Amino acid sequence: MHSGLRRHAIGAGISVLAAAVALSACNAKTTSRGSKSALDTIKKNGKIVIATDASYAPNEFKQNGQIVGFDVDLGTAIAKKLGVTAEFQDVKFDNILPALQSKKYDIGMSSFTDNKQREASFDFVTYFTAGTGLMVKAGNPEKLSPDDLSLCGKKIAVEKGTTQEDELTPKSAAKPDAGARLDKCKQGGKPAPTKISLDDQNAANLALGAGRADAVLADSPVAAYAAKESGGKFVIAGNAYDTAPYGIAVPKNENDLRDGILKAVKDLITDGTYKQLTEKWGISAGALTDPKVNGASG
Repeated sequence: MHSGLRRHAIGAGISVLAAAVALSACNAKTTSRGSKSALDTIKKNGKIVIATDASYAPNEFKQNGQIVGFDVDLGTAIAKKLGVTAEFQDVKFDNILPALQSKKYDIGMSSFTDNKQREASFDFVTYFTAGTGLMVKAGNPEKLSPDDLSLCGKKIAVEKGTTQEDELTPKSAAKPDAGARLDKCKQGGKPAPTKISLDDQNAANLALGAGRADAVLADSPVAAYAAKESGGKFVIAGNAYDTAPYGIAVPKNENDLRDGILKAVKDLITDGTYKQLTEKWGISAGALTDPKVNGASG
């Protein structure tokens, strides 16, 4: 906008006038664009488009072709509080956050662990608490535990893009907190576990069933649900660890939308809807009473 103003000294008065007109047009455009927040657009459209990876039961999964689950019920209730309807789109987990940055979807609601690394690029409204669970074959033939070095040298299936994948991925500048399990094995003088990264949680569970993996690491409610639904093929070994909040991912600088979602979650806790939904999906143990923005610890 300003790059050409000093280049042409001829007709200074005209240039100044033209510049003033151009500047005011530029400002008008910025103001009108700036005032159109994501929440304004959502309300105008009458719907909020929510990206989720529907392979993570009981939080988000497909039943008879429909996307269902705790996150879906809660997202639908949040949309109602905002005065719109929820439209869920099934997206591969590790594609959700990049797609949010390009504004393809309004928010991401897919059992995202709210951590400092993700908070650098997105705001998160916390709504649940989960840890990591270890799922193994019935009887735990390999005697695996999340608390010792028994996973070292084993084949571990995880879903791509998850904190569990990070645990089995070497540290890097992009992921300074990664590699916790690798470090533990190295310090104990044991071989690193073999990471088997798969596109979705169902594929990870299938790898365990087929013997391609010795164990699965997944969020604790998801691992518990998969074990319960496995007809006795899988069990949970040991206790959940690394408990952290789930957060609804909102693009940065969309404060109206972020704050509207926070208020909606608080209202759903107050009116009892939230409690009904956690009970419906059998995940009351992870219920949250005090949702916040960017609640990652550390």
